Amino acid sequence: MNLGDAVARWPLIRQLREGDPLGLGRAARSERSQSLKPRTDDTDRVVQSVCPYCAVGCGQLVYVKEGEVTHIDGDPASPISRGRLCPKGQASKSYVQSPLREYKVKYRPPYGTRWEELSLDDAMEMIAQRIIDTRAANWQDETEDGNPANRTMAIGNLGGATLDNEENYLIKKLCVALGIVQVENQARI
Repeated sequence: MNLGDAVARWPLIRQLREGDPLGLGRAARSERSQSLKPRTDDTDRVVQSVCPYCAVGCGQLVYVKEGEVTHIDGDPASPISRGRLCPKGQASKSYVQSPLREYKVKYRPPYGTRWEELSLDDAMEMIAQRIIDTRAANWQDETEDGNPANRTMAIGNLGGATLDNEENYLIKKLCVALGIVQVENQARI
């Protein structure tokens, strides 16, 4: 490339030659920027979703290619977030695809110094047995005044904002059926 061609490619020279003094038109485009395309252009589908973090419930557009999440944007159709996401919502792709994500149940026994891996069946059985034992050991048929209680005050539940309304409803029903009255959710705290 000769010196004249190199100088002619400079953005300032192009701005003056093409009548674009503010550099907002063609003069601001490089060969590289002209070939750029959005990273969402080659996705297979776009799925509407709700951010799993805080309890606000911002709308998300999840871009999927070959079964993998490739990008997440705010959903402009959402009346809550109107297309905006906080940094955690924007980064929620890593919630699913982080190389640090754990796929096994981790358990540290009392006085243990290391985490052990448990099967999901063993972990669920352990949790169920602890609920049954605690409920049986701390059941109250009646209050101190003699009124019916049918409850246990030894178990509480704190729900998280990553659960949707239906999941929270079912958890609340389960807790009440077990006599657990101390039920709260992160969204109300």
